[in-house]
Amino acid sequence: MATDQERRRPSNSDLDEMRRKGPVTVDEVLLEGPLNDPKVGEKFVQDAFQIILEEAIRKGTDVSEQVCEWKEPDKLRTLLDLDLVDAGEPCEKLLERCQDVIRYSVKTIHPRFYNQLFAGLDHHSLVGRYITETLNTSQYTYEIAPVFVLMEETVLKKISEMIGWKHCDGLFCPGGSISNMYAMNVARYKLYPEIKKRGLWEVPRLAIFTSEVCHYSVAKGAAFQGLGTDSVYVVKADERGRMIPKDLEEQISIARSKGAVPFLVNATSGTTVFGAFDPLLEIADICEKEGIWFHVDVS
Repeated sequence: MATDQERRRPSNSDLDEMRRKGPVTVDEVLLEGPLNDPKVGEKFVQDAFQIILEEAIRKGTDVSEQVCEWKEPDKLRTLLDLDLVDAGEPCEKLLERCQDVIRYSVKTIHPRFYNQLFAGLDHHSLVGRYITETLNTSQYTYEIAPVFVLMEETVLKKISEMIGWKHCDGLFCPGGSISNMYAMNVARYKLYPEIKKRGLWEVPRLAIFTSEVCHYSVAKGAAFQGLGTDSVYVVKADERGRMIPKDLEEQISIARSKGAVPFLVNATSGTTVFGAFDPLLEIADICEKEGIWFHVDVS
């Protein structure tokens, strides 16, 4: 005998008929079908692009406009109405929200936005971002991102040629913090490849060396990878924020005297505050002499 739930469940023929009429729901759960009308969606994209062009690009690059219409957190939270709701909103309301997001955000493309790391607008790069966001691919295989994989390989090859390397490998990283963590992991694996299988207890206490004005991600990376922040030996910098090679040699000696194994020197080309460039050639000579992996954190 069929249960009440089985009686309510549509048959395959019923599903076929409903597919022709619209989205399929069972017990008020959407099973399949378009989430919106493609033409309505395209119209929304066109309207949103006009808002982006006018409010973000044109006004954002107009020196007579504000860099940011600043509001304190409590006031801004009220203005934006950020409460999460169960039901969706009409396109008109979503477009209003697009305007509000742009209105109350910092316009980093503004002529009077000053930052040591980023500022300004490159219209051609912006179009590139539109394309990558629309295609929404991943970089992990050629099958899913054939064009972007080839582009990545081409850029990496050019960078290696500029450095002077004939053979190299690499990948694009989402940011400096992750890049520095990758460097630690690669350097450690190069020295102790068995760590991949056996874990941290199979290697001795390790030591990292970095400038006193380096990026905070060096210490964070040491903690994240189980090395501990005490494994980071801080090297003095001169009055211009550059690592002092002589002190690097002294710190390496100190670490070895404590039974630690030096495995990574992190130099910086463009520190966050001073914009300083460590003396890479002198540091490279020390690393070569001591047999230590040399990593450069480039801003």
